[in-house]
Amino acid sequence: MNISGKIFSFLLSVMYFFTPLTPPGTGEPVKASDKSLLTFVAWADSQVSNYILKRDPYFTAACMDVENSAETFDALLIAGDVAENGLICEYEHIADKLPKKNIRNFLMATGNHDIRMRSYKLTVKRFTAFTNDLNKEIGSELYIDSLRYKTEINGYTFITLGSDKTMFEEAYLSEEQLDWLDSSLNEACGDKPVFVTVHQPFRLSHGLPDTWGSPFESAGNVGKQSDALKAVLSKYKNVILISGHLHTGIGQYTYEVINGIHSVNLPSLSITNRDGRVNDYGIGFWVEVFTDSVVFHARNFAQGRNIPEEDIVIKL
Repeated sequence: MNISGKIFSFLLSVMYFFTPLTPPGTGEPVKASDKSLLTFVAWADSQVSNYILKRDPYFTAACMDVENSAETFDALLIAGDVAENGLICEYEHIADKLPKKNIRNFLMATGNHDIRMRSYKLTVKRFTAFTNDLNKEIGSELYIDSLRYKTEINGYTFITLGSDKTMFEEAYLSEEQLDWLDSSLNEACGDKPVFVTVHQPFRLSHGLPDTWGSPFESAGNVGKQSDALKAVLSKYKNVILISGHLHTGIGQYTYEVINGIHSVNLPSLSITNRDGRVNDYGIGFWVEVFTDSVVFHARNFAQGRNIPEEDIVIKL
């Protein structure tokens, strides 16, 4: 552990000494149907920080909740902004806390916070190593060498997109990446859903720009390639787009159908949410896939309880 990691650990130990962690409840564990063909956890914007320590109890409790579940999940997906600054000490802490015993794959996507503080080459090296080490530890065969990648789990395709250069708030999706996405969808799409993860949502979707707190139509979205990305995804059926970035709670802005694309914008796991019916810390979804539907089950992972009135059922 480097010096920044040691300082981070010391500060966390001091914080927990004065403010002990409240573990999640165990009275309402995750219980999947015996008819589900695929299950996964879907989080976004954990933004674990080496100096904003108040976020850590929510992230840690959420990890404990999944770890304590009797279910074995086929994947744990984080839709970007995994760490606040993309620092090694932050990724080491995240890797230490993430549940391992009942997760079969880790699907990590970069967000603007993961990439904006350093050279693109270093970002790719650091983030791919973090993701590969996680999957190696649990025995997953998933190995990535790029911020964009595709994998198949239980016969279902997951496609993760990532910016092709260092950006500050938006992403940059090159023509090469969009062509790769088109080809990947063409190979995968059929009756089964395909899950595409990108940190930022489409332009003017999910309440934008108001949910970004901006008067500018360009604010808060994936970037200049938003329409091009939408055009590729809309060519195929049963595409489920998973994003984060907006820190919008669970509610009226969480799920939209856009040009035939099922778009789910996840709330922030560890920092303040707003504009939703549920704006708690520690919220996200666990997902079940059936032959004719996909169900996003809303849950407060930090408290260990489901929020069934906010479940999203997507018919295929």
